Amino acid sequence: MNPTTRDRAIGAVLGSAAGDALGAGYEFRPPVPEPTPIRMVGGGSFGWAPGEWTDDTSMAVPILRTLARGLDPASEAALDGLVAAWADWARDAPDVGIQTRNVLTGLEARIASASRASARQEHEYTGRSAGNGSLMRTAPLALGYVTGAADEELRLAEAARAVSDLTHYESDAGDACVLWCVAIRKVILTGELDIMAGLDLLDLDRRRIWVDRIVTAEHSEPVDFTDSNGWVVSAFQAAYAAVKRSTSLEDGLISAVRTGNDTDTVAAIAGGLAGALYGASALPGE
Repeated sequence: MNPTTRDRAIGAVLGSAAGDALGAGYEFRPPVPEPTPIRMVGGGSFGWAPGEWTDDTSMAVPILRTLARGLDPASEAALDGLVAAWADWARDAPDVGIQTRNVLTGLEARIASASRASARQEHEYTGRSAGNGSLMRTAPLALGYVTGAADEELRLAEAARAVSDLTHYESDAGDACVLWCVAIRKVILTGELDIMAGLDLLDLDRRRIWVDRIVTAEHSEPVDFTDSNGWVVSAFQAAYAAVKRSTSLEDGLISAVRTGNDTDTVAAIAGGLAGALYGASALPGE
């Protein structure tokens, strides 16, 4: 891996974690308009320390560790390991999404098959399961598929959906993870921002739906999705709008946080893509 590609790959991880920590202090508050500064101050609903990440990055770290061990993240053994790690973390974590907590606390066993069953049960009980909790943790997956091999996009898409399905049953969540991961992979390898790069990896009947959603995001401001950014589609749109309009990694993260409401998650999602676009070296020390 050449230095530029490595910088982008590391940027995807650090950008997501920094966005998470930056947004932590502004979570569930109204949008923050210019010229009010956005600072790494911590605080928020859970009294985070300055620079402390939340559940977004806590759930991403086991994915990173899976890749570091050389495991195939789509394999049942690796998925079992993720479920066990997340369930152990969720026992005393201060901030776990409602849907994710319900899935993990309802497990018959700490294995992937039980988690998928619990996710489906949660969906059937509530009638919906497309929160942003699987998209928020998905950026690290792209790092396992950056050799440029011919089948990597497909394998990445399969892994992204498999990891999403552990806690989020609805297709919107899996689709969003596929599109985001493939876009991160492409920008790591080429420097090109192309959110539609993974479109052909979605089911045929889903592609037009996502094109319309992406076009809407391209013609909107991140704040236009504030009221519903706990929904994976709106979080995706807000994060993409922030990255698309950004002039730097810092600018993209700040724009994502300015949206208000689920600020840590929108900024974590945006940070994965923006970090890959600008590289770790573009992240200000503060």
